[in-house]
Amino acid sequence: MTQLQRKLNLYGLTMIAVGSCIGSGIFLTPSKIATDLPHHGFILLVWAIGGLIALTGALTFAELGGMFPKSGGVYVYLKEAYGDLAGFLYGWVILLVVNTGALAALGAGLTKYLTYFLPMDDTVRVITAIVVVAGLTAINMLGVQGSQRFANLFTGLKLLAIAGIIIAGIFWGKVDTAAMTFAPQDHTPVNLGSALLLALIGVLWSTGGWHHASYLSGEAINAPRTVPRAMMLGALIVTITYVLTNFAYMRLLPLEAIAGSETVAGEAVETLLPFGGKLVAAAIAISIFGTIGIYTMSAPRIYFAMAQDGVFFSGLAKVHPRFKTPANAMIVQAAWAIVLLLFWGTFQNLITYVTFMDIAFMALAGAGVFVLRRKQPQAERPYRVWAYPVVPAIFVLISVAFVINTLIEQPSQAWAGLALTAVGVGVFQLFRRDGSVGV
Repeated sequence: MTQLQRKLNLYGLTMIAVGSCIGSGIFLTPSKIATDLPHHGFILLVWAIGGLIALTGALTFAELGGMFPKSGGVYVYLKEAYGDLAGFLYGWVILLVVNTGALAALGAGLTKYLTYFLPMDDTVRVITAIVVVAGLTAINMLGVQGSQRFANLFTGLKLLAIAGIIIAGIFWGKVDTAAMTFAPQDHTPVNLGSALLLALIGVLWSTGGWHHASYLSGEAINAPRTVPRAMMLGALIVTITYVLTNFAYMRLLPLEAIAGSETVAGEAVETLLPFGGKLVAAAIAISIFGTIGIYTMSAPRIYFAMAQDGVFFSGLAKVHPRFKTPANAMIVQAAWAIVLLLFWGTFQNLITYVTFMDIAFMALAGAGVFVLRRKQPQAERPYRVWAYPVVPAIFVLISVAFVINTLIEQPSQAWAGLALTAVGVGVFQLFRRDGSVGV
């Protein structure tokens, strides 16, 4: 079996971590967050909490990434900590819900902003989204170096676009900071804790993705050092970017306008430039396009690693003989994302469904640091999580609180995800009994 090639450097992996986070979320979720938390200070606080989760998660996963520098990332960490079933269920949910669901939503979101320039009916939008997902999958099948260049280019472009919004808001925004609500007693929700956790759905959708660098550990140069650093740098860059972007929105628009807008970035820039809507629509399209490209590259490494371990379709472990990429895994992911594009529901239902399952498994993987410290105390750890056990405990506890609150407040999406996970248990048993199924 041909092996993957190690060609990804620190800069490339960091751009993958950042680019996986900055997609549609920072442009589409501020309205819902402002509705849940009608308070300037608490909005910035919930974005900071999201950043804290990402940063503590990156610090925690850095130890795991150093211990297991091979393709699959979180799948490998869960398998090593809890056994094959936990690892399989993560890959199962990533394939059927998290990554393919995100690709479907990103494809639909991209076409929404393309309508600023090209009129499209619903059928044309779906066809365009399918072409984008399929096309970017094909590009990423051609080799990891090309994928790295793609991630570098589009992540750099989206950061420049967001920097423009930040600079415009901070220096030319017309909303005085004196008019903003920062005092806790002003407009505080009755149940602040629940409101913060509910608002975290949009925040965690937006900040999720920094761990995608770990999926490509098997193709990273000096992976034990490069992967942890890329995840930490990615989480830090995204946190700073998101807090500043939201402050810029607040300087450009009143809070009521933010809460009532589905295109807050465009309306914000239009307060300064009459053509701001189209300018921002182009920036968002570039951002989403780049994120789709990264997602079509990173997550298939999970299915590849699972197939190599004999707990998934054996054909997904095959590497393209010429391009040295997990081509079959990439094709299967694209095909299922296209199915979801044809049948998916609303954006808000999607991100609740996806984020609930993603964070549940991320919390379990973070807790794996404690498990592995006991199970493998003598194992080589090129990086040890800073301030252990406080940092991983913060990540796990906040994540668990989010999962429990979502289960209470948004039960239909949460239980649907849990039901699919239960189905995965049965599928895993079939694989264990009959062996990996060839395709």
